[in-house]
Amino acid sequence: LRTLRTKLMKQYLDSLRHILENGEDRSDRTGVGTRGVFGHQMRFNLEETFPAVTTKRLAWKSVVSELLWMLEGSADERRLAEILYDKPREELVDKTTIWTANADNQAKSLGYTNNDTVKDLGPVYGHQWRTWDAKMGHVDQIEELLDGLEHNPTSRRHIVSAWNADQIHVMALPPCHSLFQFYVNGDQLSCQLYQRSADMFLGVPFNIASYSLLVHMFAQLLGLKAKEFIWTGGDCHIYMNHMDQVQEQLTRVHKTGPTLVMPEFNSLSELLNTKVSDFKLNDYNPMDSIKAPMAV
Repeated sequence: LRTLRTKLMKQYLDSLRHILENGEDRSDRTGVGTRGVFGHQMRFNLEETFPAVTTKRLAWKSVVSELLWMLEGSADERRLAEILYDKPREELVDKTTIWTANADNQAKSLGYTNNDTVKDLGPVYGHQWRTWDAKMGHVDQIEELLDGLEHNPTSRRHIVSAWNADQIHVMALPPCHSLFQFYVNGDQLSCQLYQRSADMFLGVPFNIASYSLLVHMFAQLLGLKAKEFIWTGGDCHIYMNHMDQVQEQLTRVHKTGPTLVMPEFNSLSELLNTKVSDFKLNDYNPMDSIKAPMAV
């Protein structure tokens, strides 16, 4: 069991090696430049361990807070700050989140409200998940997904999309993790994510943890067991200014992964009333963080 729990995240390091050895160098939107491949997949057995990277520290509180924020349907970066720090926004003027740079750059340039207490990002993930704009009104994709999983579990239509083509141009950041599909087999729940653009060093470990947590959350809501998370990437790249950090990480050997502990909740509303501190990774002993700049 310990060997299996260690190998789960070894495939992430193998993906970094694969890109370094087989990737092509390209220019990109940010001007930083990347080395990447097109199309890659990793599979994580959620029955064995929680797939949190151990060769550097995962920003776990940021993972949990962002997921709760998106499930809530918010597109205000200051609301994310409230969830992350568990304080009212008026007390968080000097506090940042993983979305602050996008709010202060792309969102501000689009003309959205940007001040100490409101930082509107436009119709990003949470908006699309909970209030997709349609001719006949709004569509709550999360409620429809949970209803379908409960009442028609063998359907092949358990899909949520954040890629609203009609609104891409007014989003602070078009969705990188753009579409996901759930799958029920007996009492087991699995999920596959398609990520169109994958920052393999900074972003992907975060995304793996986020969607694995989502599987566990929904499994608890539905009385199912979390089975597997499948990550599928499109443009899988390492930024040129992350090369040294990747080489450092590849000198490290993965440790045994942690176990997820969640609070009790029986409905989506109860889930959204939880706090970041309610979600814990037991026996998580990662190596030191490796700092790297985020391309905006």
